Formats: sequence, C-alpha cells, structure tokens
Amino acid sequence: MSELLIREARPHEREAIRALTLAAYTEYAAHMPPPYWEAYCLNIVATLADVAPAAQLVAARGATLVGTVLLYPPHGFTAPQGGALLALPTPEVRLLAVAPAERGRGVGAALMAECVRRARGLGSPALSLHTTDMMQAAQRLYARMGFVRAPELDFQLMPDLTITGYRLGLSPAAADLPG
Repeated sequence: MSELLIREARPHEREAIRALTLAAYTEYAAHMPPPYWEAYCLNIVATLADVAPAAQLVAARGATLVGTVLLYPPHGFTAPQGGALLALPTPEVRLLAVAPAERGRGVGAALMAECVRRARGLGSPALSLHTTDMMQAAQRLYARMGFVRAPELDFQLMPDLTITGYRLGLSPAAADLPG
C-alpha cells in the first residue's frame, strides 16, 4: 500500500472528490427519509461545486484519492439555525469523507490533523465542526482528537434532526494530534 499524502485538491479532481464524498455519505441514506436524503445529496453537490472560501484537502495513495475535507476560515462558513444564520468565529471543518474501502486506515485522522495544524497556523483559538448522531465513527474520531460538545453551535435541520456542534481548543502549547 502506498504512503498517504495530504495535500490541496487540484482543479481536475472535482468530479472524483464529488464521487468520493457521495460514496462516503451514502451509508446515511438508510437513516433519513428519501426526500431528506435527496436534499442532503443536493446540498453536498452544491457545496462541492463552489468550495470558496474553504481550503479543499485530499488524502491520496499514489494517484488515488481516498479522502477529502473542507476547512473553512473563520467566518467563512455560515450554518442555518432556525431560519437565522450562525456565523462561526473559528475555522470550521465540513464534509470529512473517507472512501469506504479506506476506513479504519487513518485517512480521516490524517485529514483532521491537517485541519488542526492549519487552524493553529492561523492562530485560531479553536476549530469547530458539526455532525449528527448517525455519524458514530466520525464522532469517535473527534472524541479521540479532543473535540468536545459545543451545544451553542447546535441547530435544528429538521424536526427530528439536530446538527450538533463540536469544538477543539487550540492552545499554542498543546501538542500536535496524532495523525
């Protein structure tokens, strides 16, 4: 197996990133009514069609993309919250995706460690993200990395679906996270 490389996405990789992200998120289709799943897929596709101002990172093994993530700068991502907007003062991680065949091989951890490194490089006091209860593997990864619940970042997407906020404090003296 070739070495894992984390780098900026290249313009010609847009379609591969879209396909990888949708493949990674397909497992959640069974947890949502079809209209909500279809809307979620449309949101993913729309987000990936124009990622600015986010940094789009990929994990590659040789020429094969095996993971991707978006890292928004402070105030770069605005989440809906009950019809209002929640502007985030810290960098925000979105759409962490690992190819199903690569799960459990450190791809997600490596992508998240790069997001932490970049957020620290910006001098940010914290890194935030949103997830849901159906994303158990992701929540375990975030907990191992030291992310803690930040209920003030929560928002209700649907009557029975709360998007939960998490935050990682980034003190300058903190040791780098394992990748």
